[in-house]
Amino acid sequence: MATAVAPGLRPAGGVLPSTALAAAAVLALALALRTPASLAVLGLATFGILHNVLELRYVAGRFEQVLTGRLLRLLLVLITGILCCRLLPPGPVSRTGEILLAYGLLAATCGYALRGRPLPLLGAAGGLLPAAACSLAFPGYHFVVLTHLHNLVPLVFLWEWSRRMPRGRTAFLAVQCGWVLAVPALLLSGALDRWLVPGGSAVDRLAAAYTPPAWLHTSAGLRFVAVFAFLQTMHYVVWVWFLPRHAPDAAAAFDRRVPLLRGRRAWLLGAAAGAALAVLFAGDYAQGKALYAALASYHAYLEFPVLLLLVLGLAEPGAPGVPGVPGVPGVPGASRVPGSGGILPERKTHVPG
Repeated sequence: MATAVAPGLRPAGGVLPSTALAAAAVLALALALRTPASLAVLGLATFGILHNVLELRYVAGRFEQVLTGRLLRLLLVLITGILCCRLLPPGPVSRTGEILLAYGLLAATCGYALRGRPLPLLGAAGGLLPAAACSLAFPGYHFVVLTHLHNLVPLVFLWEWSRRMPRGRTAFLAVQCGWVLAVPALLLSGALDRWLVPGGSAVDRLAAAYTPPAWLHTSAGLRFVAVFAFLQTMHYVVWVWFLPRHAPDAAAAFDRRVPLLRGRRAWLLGAAAGAALAVLFAGDYAQGKALYAALASYHAYLEFPVLLLLVLGLAEPGAPGVPGVPGVPGVPGASRVPGSGGILPERKTHVPG
């Protein structure tokens, strides 16, 4: 009985993926405790645009079979509308417009995924309508939740990626749940307050974007900034280092789809745009942050339809997968495992020897 190893799964320099991500989480936590504001600001200026480009490359390559045709065009139109809202002066009109377009994005995805199934579609509408009403009634909470939720998204993509691991998947997922869920819970509970260094006015300015309004003028503001700085740093580790290194098949699929940005060109685009934005950040941070937020609309909002389709079990990755393994999409002659559902069921990766 031989074990097949998917592309990018072999240890790099003897370092297993779980070990590397655990080490990155320890370092990110140490920095978030000591200098949360600096970590958040410098991380955004340095890796913000680059991780946008690389995340879009991964999502468009890995899920090319579902992000196509009319659905992709509709999603891009809606997200472009969100970008326009973010370019408008902040206010009730721009916030309301972004919220409505965001729920329109989810509604369009549900309509695509559940077409021909009236009862599940009715159930989706029953969930989206109250959620949209709540977001419109409390927009301050909506955007704080959206900000932190975006940094939690890598857990789902890493969970999906880990299905191709021939061994060590349990340890890998434990590490991911540790930094995505356990560390933020410890920070918010106050268990790490003795090591958390106050950041003064810089933290106070950032806290408004990352803290629920009811807790804004309490000690929780520093904790939420630390949580954001930690998760944002790990977010960049996943998109800028881990997935480009361990999922080359997704990059190859994107290269076939968008040859203009193949190979190092995507990296050069991200680095050049990031350098230009860093100059703007240095001159006028508020204007730089506003421009970045607008440009980030595509990567931030495109991931939610993909996640929804993954949970519903309808997003077949377009990556090549493991030759000869039943149920792995993209392999000639392979078939999907009946009843496999969404992202949670594990697929076997053993090939008869």
